[in-house]
Amino acid sequence: MAYTSIDKSALFFKNKRFTGNNTSGHAITGVGFQPDMVWFKNASSQQNWRAFDVLRGATYRLVPNENTANGAEAQQLQAFGSDGFTVGADGSVNGNTETMNAFCWKAGGTGSANTSGSINSTVSVNQTSGFSVVSYTGTGANATVGHGLGAVPKMIIVKELNNTSNWIVYHNATGNGKGLQLNTTASTDTDSTFWNSTTPTSTVFSLGSNGNVNGSSDTYIAYCFAEKTGFSKFGTFEGNGTAFPNSPFIYTGFKTKWFLWKNADDSGGDDHWNLVDSEAQQYNTRDGGFYWLDSTYTESNFSGNEINFLSNGVKIQQSSAYHNQSGSTYIYMAFGQSLVGSNNVPCTAR
Repeated sequence: MAYTSIDKSALFFKNKRFTGNNTSGHAITGVGFQPDMVWFKNASSQQNWRAFDVLRGATYRLVPNENTANGAEAQQLQAFGSDGFTVGADGSVNGNTETMNAFCWKAGGTGSANTSGSINSTVSVNQTSGFSVVSYTGTGANATVGHGLGAVPKMIIVKELNNTSNWIVYHNATGNGKGLQLNTTASTDTDSTFWNSTTPTSTVFSLGSNGNVNGSSDTYIAYCFAEKTGFSKFGTFEGNGTAFPNSPFIYTGFKTKWFLWKNADDSGGDDHWNLVDSEAQQYNTRDGGFYWLDSTYTESNFSGNEINFLSNGVKIQQSSAYHNQSGSTYIYMAFGQSLVGSNNVPCTAR
């Protein structure tokens, strides 16, 4: 059964902030569920991102800000736990006395076979929250892959595992003939060989022959997201180059916990993927966040690049090209904490 809305986001997504100790076997609890995907970022020092998921296994890492192939790491994520995870003695996931961010998503635990597409896949899925982890082997020819969501995915992130390659992003706003690269500042790339110019359905997403998503005999991981009322939103806003109060407002329908956005039109140093998270700074105006692609940035480097999290959306504060360039279209990915007007914790801007 597919669900169209949820209002208890803490059961499905959490940023678990903790203080590292640089020792092996450091168990972190308090996530509230067993995570099936965890992305780490050290807030205090210059470290790359790290990504882990249940299908590749806890000890295999990817680097979302680089094109690095999948690799085993004994001292990064060591295990998923029923209420968290265990990390080793590595500064990217457990820096001594440093503040660590662990962005945790719940999928469906151990994956199961999916034969909905022309390529068989293994899928760990949570239809309630609209999130699945999908592994598959490419064919080099036009194909389809089952994602298990029971709803149309609005955003898909694909990474080839066995070779160095770019992370390719499908976003419903840019469409089925284009792709973005999570690990670069490149603008939207028009290329029918990513998604075979075919919009995903409630059962499958389509692939062309591009080696970044479907090389013959190459292995891939895909993270698929469907939109769920009160929890997730994937859309666009138009930059106007104007600072608060006339800067853009993005309606999400919930108080945002996590907001990732990117200029889809331009490329270059001013066009990072930008991330702001509610745990980094728990009041407005928020300037605790990251420039996704640059490991030389810590959380403090984002200072002055403010946005506000409101009860029903996000208000961009700045006029800078990073966040609000006049005439540019920005795509975004947002996760929120509850429905406006629900019977959960009241949604108030702080």
